[in-house]
Amino acid sequence: MDAALRPARTQDMAACAAIFNAWVDETDWLPRLQTRDAVVKNHTSMIASDQKVTVVVANNKIVGFMALTDDHFMTALYVDRAYRRKGLGKMLIEHAKRHCRSDVSLNTFQRNMGARKFYEREGFIEVNRTDGDNEEGLPDLLLEWRA
Repeated sequence: MDAALRPARTQDMAACAAIFNAWVDETDWLPRLQTRDAVVKNHTSMIASDQKVTVVVANNKIVGFMALTDDHFMTALYVDRAYRRKGLGKMLIEHAKRHCRSDVSLNTFQRNMGARKFYEREGFIEVNRTDGDNEEGLPDLLLEWRA
């Protein structure tokens, strides 16, 4: 697939929020905590925060995104359903590894088996788990990749 990465711009964040909103809608075990409009507002605020957001562009549209904090914590990695399993998530992870050079950490829900398998294939290891110490109240894992 012909796809490219680039830094996100403010005007990209509605498309990123739409990808996230679609993921929430298709994930029956995940509670919706914010309205769609609130998700757009929160994603737009990522641009002004300490996060570096990278988007994947394919077929002239944003089909995925990732957000990293300055201390190498990945707060988001989502790919549009129609573009999953095409190497775009791997492209984003490889970008994060190159950018961070030493380590990358992230949280994922214990029930999110697709994400867990993906991160494991990419060399992430579990370093902690909780019984739901997050806003969703769902058990999660802290995963880390070290160079």
